[in-house]
Amino acid sequence: MVPILSLWLPILVAAVLVFVASSVIHMVINYHAGDFLKVPDEDGVMDALRPFDLPPGEYVFPKADSMKQMGEPDFVAKMDRGPMAFMTVLPNGTPKMGGQLMQWFVYSLIVGVFAAYIATRALGPNPEYLEVFRFTGATAFMCYTVAGWQASIWYKRAWSTTLKNTFDGVVYALLTAGAFGWLWPAG
Repeated sequence: MVPILSLWLPILVAAVLVFVASSVIHMVINYHAGDFLKVPDEDGVMDALRPFDLPPGEYVFPKADSMKQMGEPDFVAKMDRGPMAFMTVLPNGTPKMGGQLMQWFVYSLIVGVFAAYIATRALGPNPEYLEVFRFTGATAFMCYTVAGWQASIWYKRAWSTTLKNTFDGVVYALLTAGAFGWLWPAG
């Protein structure tokens, strides 16, 4: 069995490759530009929300206080009147991406660790490139994509956005699998 610590190089290289690929996807190719819709009368909506000074966080409205309340006529009428929304409020000001980019890189390292763990448990000594590729790629694909599908199922994220994110996950998984297959230590 290959110790996970001996796979530090493919874990690191995979994370760097994924980081670079995601930067190219989002800043150069930019097919995610239309993932979010603009609200009509954006200034009016922002002006209407501003007095509430909402702290950053996740919100839903209308929001029932209990399952029982969801069936009460007043609450049902409120839902029927709408609008209904899931909303993420971010801190005011120009976004600072440094922290998020660092978190994304650490996340990619963690995906690499999981891919390494699964592969080291599944493969015998001196595996073939394609065996390493298959296990690490499948693990990376699941990490980068499958959990995101829930957003379309439960929170009505556009399936087109989820499909684009899934395509991104395929790219990230292929890069991860390639790095592991290439850099897997010889037994």
